[in-house]
Amino acid sequence: MTRTVLTYGTFDLFHIGHLNILKRLKEQGDHLIVGVSTDEFNAVKGKKPIVPYDQRVEIVRSICYVDEAIPEDNWGQKREDITKYDVNVFGIGDDWRGKFDDLEDKVDVIYLPRTSGISTTEMKRVLSAFDERHVSELKRTLDSLSQIVKELS
Repeated sequence: MTRTVLTYGTFDLFHIGHLNILKRLKEQGDHLIVGVSTDEFNAVKGKKPIVPYDQRVEIVRSICYVDEAIPEDNWGQKREDITKYDVNVFGIGDDWRGKFDDLEDKVDVIYLPRTSGISTTEMKRVLSAFDERHVSELKRTLDSLSQIVKELS
């Protein structure tokens, strides 16, 4: 009997933490389905991804641990997808601990630890500090360093 695992996420600025959780979820079953939040659903959640949905879902589909990637466009979809795809396990990062316990009447719910030291939120926070002036200053500094390296070579 196939053991199907289901998860959801935005997967913006795809990083090693995303890869790690998908790998660990795949270890929980035979078939991993990943719901990727659409741009419209992210707007409902108050999020604005940097990478558009069509690119994020393509990245997720290309991951070797992922058997299927589907759009996530509403909160109620989880219950519907559990039935539609005959899901056995719902898994998600432990930053959501307790938020999906109501699904335990249909599936095993697991919360997996996040990869320490990396998060999309933190990456966005750091990137937001770079305005056009900072980028110009950084470029000038790199150009100066490049010139020094040329002169020393």
